[in-house]
Amino acid sequence: MNDSAEPTRVVAKTIADQTYQQLRRDILSGALPPGSKLAMELLTKRYKVGLSPLREALVKLTGDALAVAEGQRGFWVSQISPEELQDTMSTRVLIETQALSLAIEKGGPEWERAVKQALQELCALEDRLEPGDAEAMARWQGANRRFHEALISACGSKWLIRLRGMLHCHCDRYRMISMQETGIEREEQQAIVEAALARKTQRACRLMELHLQRVAEGIRVALENRDPASMSKSKGRGNGARGANKRS
Repeated sequence: MNDSAEPTRVVAKTIADQTYQQLRRDILSGALPPGSKLAMELLTKRYKVGLSPLREALVKLTGDALAVAEGQRGFWVSQISPEELQDTMSTRVLIETQALSLAIEKGGPEWERAVKQALQELCALEDRLEPGDAEAMARWQGANRRFHEALISACGSKWLIRLRGMLHCHCDRYRMISMQETGIEREEQQAIVEAALARKTQRACRLMELHLQRVAEGIRVALENRDPASMSKSKGRGNGARGANKRS
């Protein structure tokens, strides 16, 4: 084995990881719109990387269901639709309530402190959230993600945590594209925390279910108000690359 080749592989992996993070951020923010073709030549210029790390990053995005590939025809940003949103959120309800139930059962003082701290951070950002401020929205989304992560962090299942994180990622994508208002969530979040810390498992899980259902409905309405024609066209169309290509 050639030891001198090891640093080269490490650098290549780092470039691929960085490219993946940049692409992921641009897909989640809507900078790379749903259904748009991820043309290799354009992306190498946009992210200033070679074809090999770019392809590695794109393959990784297909594993996140943020991009789709079709044989030799290339990659596309995954489509969005009301049906996809509903499926995502319904699955998230199942995963997150199960994880929350386990966390309430197993969580100790450290878990309680983490939940309280995450709620405090989230509320502080909500106080400064202004309509139409994409940067503030991105900061709020980060705090909201950490809040939900803290709630289920003591569940004891790496798979539940991983699956919930992936589903939350897709929810964030819809939020950023729709730029849904979020100011009415504080009372819901506080009620979930109060029930969880009081070890009222059934109530906490029911409040979480209602919270996620309301979020899904709010995003759906915001998307239709923002671009009703686009959402109408996406109904009945899957996430396949052929459908994405027709749209782009």
